[in-house]
Amino acid sequence: MATKGIAGNQGPGVRSDCHAALEIKKSGGIKIILNSKVGALYQNSIRDLAAEILNFFHVEHAVLEITDRGALLLVLAARIEAAIKNCLDSREEFLLDMLAENQSSTAKDRRRRSRLYLPGNTPKLMLNAGIHKPDAVILDLEDSVAPDKKTEARLVVRNALRGINFYGAERMVRINQLPLGLEDLEYVVPHYVNLILLPKCETAAQVQEVDRKITDLLAESGLVHPVYIMPIIESALGVVNAFSIASASERVAALAIGLEDYTADLGAARTREGRESFYARNVLVNAAKAAGIQAIDSVFSDVADMEALREVVLESKSLGFDGMGCIHPRQIKVIHKAFAPTEKEINKACQIVLAFDEATEKGLGVVSLGSKMIDPPVVARALKTIDAALDAGLLAENWKEVQSDDEASGL
Repeated sequence: MATKGIAGNQGPGVRSDCHAALEIKKSGGIKIILNSKVGALYQNSIRDLAAEILNFFHVEHAVLEITDRGALLLVLAARIEAAIKNCLDSREEFLLDMLAENQSSTAKDRRRRSRLYLPGNTPKLMLNAGIHKPDAVILDLEDSVAPDKKTEARLVVRNALRGINFYGAERMVRINQLPLGLEDLEYVVPHYVNLILLPKCETAAQVQEVDRKITDLLAESGLVHPVYIMPIIESALGVVNAFSIASASERVAALAIGLEDYTADLGAARTREGRESFYARNVLVNAAKAAGIQAIDSVFSDVADMEALREVVLESKSLGFDGMGCIHPRQIKVIHKAFAPTEKEINKACQIVLAFDEATEKGLGVVSLGSKMIDPPVVARALKTIDAALDAGLLAENWKEVQSDDEASGL
C-alpha cells in the first residue's frame, strides 16, 4: 500500500480545479492543510467535505494538503477520492447528490447536430458548457486525457455526470479504446450517461462487447434508462466494416467518423477539400442510413475560420450527415445554422405534408403533389425537415393554419 497519493492540477493557469496531496500516517489523526483562493468564504465547507471523504474511506491518520483554485465541491471530491485511491485499494465510491435534471433520458433519434468535446480532466471547460446550447456534450476520457491521468479523470467525469447542469444537452462520454474502455463504463453507466462514444471501432464484435457491459452494469445498478452507443470509425478497416458496426446492436444510435486518425491510417494528409476522405464519408453515411441511424461527421479543427466551417457543414449536410463534432463553443451556432433546412426545403416539406394530410382526409390510397407521386419515405423526410425547422425557429408552430389562411386569401 502506498503512503502518498496526489491528484488534480495546480499552477498559475489553473482555475475551477484543485490539487490534493495525501500522506497516510501511522498516528497523529487527521490534519487538513488548505490553500484556497476562496478560503475566506468556503474554507469550512471544503474542510468538512475533506473530513467526510477521509472518514468514508476509513482513513484515520493522514495529512491532506489541498491547493484550491475555485473548484466546485464535486471537483474537490473527485480529486480527494483519487488521491486516497492512489494509496488504498478500494472499490467504494464517494457520491455527492445527483441533480434531478441529470437523471433524464434521451431519444435514440434525437437531434445531434453539434457535440461539444470537453476534456475529461479539465473541469473548468465543463462548468458552463451547457449555456452554449450544444445538442450534446462529450466528456472525453480518451485522447484529451494524459495516460497517467486516466484514473482520476474517470472520477471527475462521473461527478460531472451527477452534478453539472448541462441545460438539456445530451450527456455523452467518449471512453478509451477497448479493453481499457470497458473499465471506463463502470464509472459512467450507473450515473445516467445518455450515450457512449466508442473510439477507433473496427468490428461489430467491439460494439457487442460494449453493449453487453452496459447491459450488465445497468442490471447491477437496478437501472433501466436507455444508454446508446456511437461507434467512431477511424481506420480503413472500420470503413470496410461500417454497416456491420452500424447494425451490431439496438443501442447504436449513430455512426461517426474521425478523420484525423482515418487519414493517418491511410498515410494521407487531411486537406480542407477532403478528397482523401470523400469515399469513407460516403460509405459511412450509406452504412448509417441503411441501418436506420444517424451519420455524424468529424470535427473541424480551425476554430478561428467560421466561413470555412460553414462551407464544411454545408458540404457535410449535402452528403447526408446529420451533425458533426465541435471543439470550441463558437462553432456551435455556425453548425446549427448550416444544418438547418433552407427556406426552399421548408416550403417543399410543408407542401408534401399538406398534400399527405389532404389525401388522408379523403381516404385516398395515393398521394400526389402536382404531377409527382409521393411515397411514405418522402413524407417521413418532409416531417423531419419540418421538425428541424420548428426546432430552429424557422417555422411557426401553427404553420398549417397559416398556410391554410394564405391559401384561402389567395396568397
